[in-house]
Amino acid sequence: MGEQERKPTPENATMLQGYEWNVPADGKHWTRLRDAVPTLKAIGVDNIWLPPGCKASSSKGNGFDIYDLYDLGEFDQKDGKATKWGTKEQLMDLMGAAKEKGVGVYWDAVLNHKAGADDKERCQVVEVDENGIEARISFPAVESSYRTKTISDPYEIEAWVKFDFLGRGDKHSKQKYRWYHFTGTDFDAATNRKAIFQVVGDNKGWSNSVDKEQGNADYM
Repeated sequence: MGEQERKPTPENATMLQGYEWNVPADGKHWTRLRDAVPTLKAIGVDNIWLPPGCKASSSKGNGFDIYDLYDLGEFDQKDGKATKWGTKEQLMDLMGAAKEKGVGVYWDAVLNHKAGADDKERCQVVEVDENGIEARISFPAVESSYRTKTISDPYEIEAWVKFDFLGRGDKHSKQKYRWYHFTGTDFDAATNRKAIFQVVGDNKGWSNSVDKEQGNADYM
């Protein structure tokens, strides 16, 4: 290939993962990142990957234990106003600093988790096998039966599945959560017993559009 036929190599962008699991739970992480933006830009960082910044089930939660998708550190819920990472105001300061320096920001959105319910509700469930055949590569193939095998008749439990978001009210969203919004849970408060419970009702059942880890990864 001649010199004139060569095409320029596209410029590679660099992304910094702007968090890790053991960041101090001091509510100052957004501020630390904001202060670091000029230096990050100077050393060639083009984008910052932010942690899940919605209100978690506690002030120490990393955000994968989502309590309220519409609280970015704005409302007095779950130990206070700030998330582990900081307040909404501090987050917006970080976003402004990144925009000023031309640094992109990526948000780790965790949309299908729920933790830290406000109250319990009674609902019908069946237990599914959590100790079934482990999937492995073999010939002939062995499929996992974890969580796809029902091991009980339907019965009623008391589950932590009621979310009212009392600290936020209806601001940003009027959505509340009840038992029928969930496909599974892992604790019966009435008997103080842990198991994998699949919720019974209309249009219930594990999704077939997720990974087959442990038989079905719809409920992890």
